[in-house]
Formats: sequence, C-alpha cells, structure tokens
Amino acid sequence: MAAESSFDVVSKIDRQEVDNALNQAAKEISQRFDFRGTDAAIRWNGQYGIEMEASAEDRVRAVLDVFKDKLVKRNVSLKALDADDPRPSGSLFKISATLQDGLTQDQAKQISKVIRDEGPKGIKAQVQGDEVRVASKKKDDLQAVMQLLREQDFDFALQFTNRR
Repeated sequence: MAAESSFDVVSKIDRQEVDNALNQAAKEISQRFDFRGTDAAIRWNGQYGIEMEASAEDRVRAVLDVFKDKLVKRNVSLKALDADDPRPSGSLFKISATLQDGLTQDQAKQISKVIRDEGPKGIKAQVQGDEVRVASKKKDDLQAVMQLLREQDFDFALQFTNRR
C-alpha cells in the first residue's frame, strides 16, 4: 500500500524581506523631492506593526504606496499587509499597518471547506494550529488541490510548504 503524501498550507511572511522593503522605502522617502518638508517617515511598531506618518494626508498615502511598491519588488504578497485609513494625530497624519503571519482559525476552516467541497475525493485536510495539512495517497490529487487553492480569491496570502 502506498504511503500518504502531504503538504501544508500556510500564510507566512519573510520578515527579513519585509524589513528590507521597509528600509528601502525609508531611504526613498528621505531622498525624494516630493517628501521634503513633510515630516514623512516609516518605521516598525512592534513585531508585525508598521507606522507611517507625514504632515498631509496625501503624503502619508504616498508613503504607503512607496512601501507597497517595495514589498511587491521583494515578492511579498500585499494580501499580508492590512493598512488602516489615515488618521490625524496632532499636526501629522498617521497610518498603522499590520502584517499577517499565520492563518487564523476562520481562514483555516475556509481553506478546509474549499478542499472538502471542490477538491478530489480521498483528500484529508486537517487544521494544525496556524496551518492546514493536506494529505492523500495520490500526488496528482495533491497537485489538483494546490491548483484549486491558487485559483481561489482568498483575502490572505497562501504558500505551500513541507511537501512529502
């Protein structure tokens, strides 16, 4: 009897790539002419939080756009970034953003439901903490599930790891 093959569905970010993108954005903001005199800045706020600020609402939105551009160039999915609307804070406008690292229980259940409803028969999807383990005896079925999940329009980033 053939052994079961499996893979994990996760939603992880490469913190080093995000840190590099943030540093590149900060450097560009400090050098660009249109940001001069606007007190524009971007910095970490905790492990997964990012704080952006500028003296005008359109400038703080531009800081966010620069950061998003740097994330895309470093192959970090924008679905992992959750940015708030600009809010006034004294003489500055601020945007707080958080990065999602790991699947929530609701997201894991959503993935499991898609696999159960639309995936090939004989596939087992099991929620394990902040990831979903997908197992089957047929590797072709696992590849079909990967393709199915790629085609879904989830509002969070997905990666496939730990293929066996």
